[in-house]
Amino acid sequence: MARLLVALFGLLLSGQALAAELIVSAAASLTNAFRELAPLFEAQNQGVKLRFNFGASGALLQQIAKGAPADVFASADQETMNQAQAQGLVKVDERHNFVSNTLVIVVPSDGGNTPKALNDFLRAHYKRIAIGLPATVPVGRYTKSVLEKSGLWSAIEPKMIGAQTVRQALDYVARSEVDAGFVYATDAAIMPDKVKVVLVVPTDLPILYPIATVAASANHAVAQKFVAFVNSRQAQVVLAKYGFGKP
Repeated sequence: MARLLVALFGLLLSGQALAAELIVSAAASLTNAFRELAPLFEAQNQGVKLRFNFGASGALLQQIAKGAPADVFASADQETMNQAQAQGLVKVDERHNFVSNTLVIVVPSDGGNTPKALNDFLRAHYKRIAIGLPATVPVGRYTKSVLEKSGLWSAIEPKMIGAQTVRQALDYVARSEVDAGFVYATDAAIMPDKVKVVLVVPTDLPILYPIATVAASANHAVAQKFVAFVNSRQAQVVLAKYGFGKP
């Protein structure tokens, strides 16, 4: 027993028994892809364990700003990352765009109403439309911008059912709790049996996802490796599998 304790103590001193935990705060739409990337990254970085914190980009930013532990931040839009940069929360020279996405409208796969244009939502039979909350959810901001430009926001806003994340908006549609919803193409792709894409919605600004190391990271060197990894060919193949495009 004594020899075993000495051996364990030696391992602790050498750091071999302590795995470095890397905390990645990432947009909810990256959930499936990042979970598949985790074992690939860990295999290339022995002793490193990834821990993900998925959520709305704006909510994640608020958490980091309040001191929540994070080593890497991946946002679904430029605006949120710009705010993180302005607050000195991320390292500017280690910020990169790594994927792109598309805004789409989905309806329940067994639903009867299929909009053919945005102004179809003005019709009475569209009573509930899921949208990410624009204040914290990037897909909500993209949606609001499109509807404002089309002159439809004020008329459609009363029908909006706010979602805390894009995945929540997707779930509302999948459970037929709403008539339609605005989500990313990558989110719609994970539930092909529950929702169907009826419209691709062009946005003024391309939907680009930035990633950066967090300035207060306790594992900066490993955080840099993860940022580089998501831009690697191996990671890009996995991201493309989930419908993400190149930046």
